[in-house]
Amino acid sequence: MLHDRFELVEVAWLSSFKEFVEQFRVPIMSKRSAKLKKTFDLLHFSVFLRDNYLPMQLILDVGSTKMEWIVLDENAVKQRFSTEGFNPNYTERQYLEDTVESVFKQKLVSRESIHFVHYYGTGCGSEQNCLLIKEVFQKWFPNADVHVTHDLMAACHALLGHEKGIACILGTGSNSCCFDGETIREKAVSLGYLVGDEGSGMHIGREVVKAYFYGFMPEDLKRKFDAEYHLERTDFINRLYHEMQPSRYLASFAKFAGQNQNDPYIRDLLKGIFNTFLKVFILRFEQCKLLKISFVGSVAFHFQELLKESLAEHGLMLSEVMRTPSEGLIRYYGDSKYKNAT
Repeated sequence: MLHDRFELVEVAWLSSFKEFVEQFRVPIMSKRSAKLKKTFDLLHFSVFLRDNYLPMQLILDVGSTKMEWIVLDENAVKQRFSTEGFNPNYTERQYLEDTVESVFKQKLVSRESIHFVHYYGTGCGSEQNCLLIKEVFQKWFPNADVHVTHDLMAACHALLGHEKGIACILGTGSNSCCFDGETIREKAVSLGYLVGDEGSGMHIGREVVKAYFYGFMPEDLKRKFDAEYHLERTDFINRLYHEMQPSRYLASFAKFAGQNQNDPYIRDLLKGIFNTFLKVFILRFEQCKLLKISFVGSVAFHFQELLKESLAEHGLMLSEVMRTPSEGLIRYYGDSKYKNAT
């Protein structure tokens, strides 16, 4: 179909890129169209587009406290902002609906322009929770393919891309898996903060508080702790057992360990905690000494030198540490190497 200055060339492909559109119309200047037809037949042109065009994508890195929104236009970050977090295990669906609606009211994201939504979130280990989230985003982004998965896959994509390795989460909570470059082949058992989360900020904070109240902490450290927190046992118990998000509360005391990690007592405490993490989350994998081991999370980021020492003592090598997976996910979806990944 010819118009005054433009020709609409109908392109449709049935490769993995068919998830983007059923039919994709590309305006071509009429002067160039003749030359283009000589160079490409319709099939070749569709392959050209598939290999050189990056659709607009929305990446969401979602934790219980923060939801980071990243809009990629081809391989460039067009928009980036944060809203309150969401965990489907503890928060009602309506809260997520209201959050997304608020984003549209502020015109932070155009619903028509997004072709892919990549949602990585805490609490997305169950199919039911993934379906709930997908329904919400599919409603608000009717033209997009919506992909929902858990935060451990975010660590894999951000840290490893399409390479084999072990991806670890070490922040408020902890987890790990063995990744083959496409799928998670083996996953550690994560039991949550009440029983597990070894090596996490919660674990560190818990051990610091125990050392303080049990009287194991040296006097000089105890004085520093008193000056920082002014903590009474009854207040601590009340806050821990009667208020929301006890794991985050315990993890807040990990800051004290970070500020004093060169102190011999704290250093030994941390080494013991990280050795427990390695036993539970890394040494369980048979090929752990042959694979690259990478971490994402605030604990791994702030204690990476001590973590590196603990790994070396077990014949393991630290590959990469990221504070958050966001930059790695931008690389994963923005790099042309990964543009067709879902």
